[in-house]
Amino acid sequence: MRKRNLLWDILGGALGFAAVSLLAFSVWAFGGKWIRGELALYSAVAGVFVAVSGLFLGPLAGGLVRFYRSFVPAFLAYAVVWCAAWWGLGGRLGEWVGAVVGGVAFTVVCLMILGNPRVWFTAAVAFIALHAAGYFAGDWAYFYAKANPVALAEPLNLTKPQVFAAARLAWGLLYGLGFGAGLGYVYGISGEKV
Repeated sequence: MRKRNLLWDILGGALGFAAVSLLAFSVWAFGGKWIRGELALYSAVAGVFVAVSGLFLGPLAGGLVRFYRSFVPAFLAYAVVWCAAWWGLGGRLGEWVGAVVGGVAFTVVCLMILGNPRVWFTAAVAFIALHAAGYFAGDWAYFYAKANPVALAEPLNLTKPQVFAAARLAWGLLYGLGFGAGLGYVYGISGEKV
């Protein structure tokens, strides 16, 4: 048994989930033109998150099985709530409602499975703040690049399609850092020892 170090859990979660997120957002960046419809694209991206996360983040939960047992239902609850808010409300309101209510869903489901639901409020606040910071920083980077492809393409010697792919990956990286930091916090406070 090792004593938990919350800062290391947050850092490990951020870096690990950023790597996973880059893989997942690669589906959008490079395969989006072959996937028809938002639901199919979101499902493919979510599938990568679910399939690969444990390989990078299993140690946060004390092992691969324990990670997947808690992460998969929590992430699916988050994804369903986020998508419902996005499609139901649309725009910024849908994104914010998805971030907040999806964040609560993620933390409650995850902590119930991990056996420590009493810390859900603190975990939810931290998760929502970190996740939202990453998500909206990625959103800003993506839409900045989308609005200024020529200004970015020329100095970097990229084509416009390469700028758009890089913008999607930038969103994935920043989203992954934020979500992963929140994930590290949730797993870090879920128990004193692993």
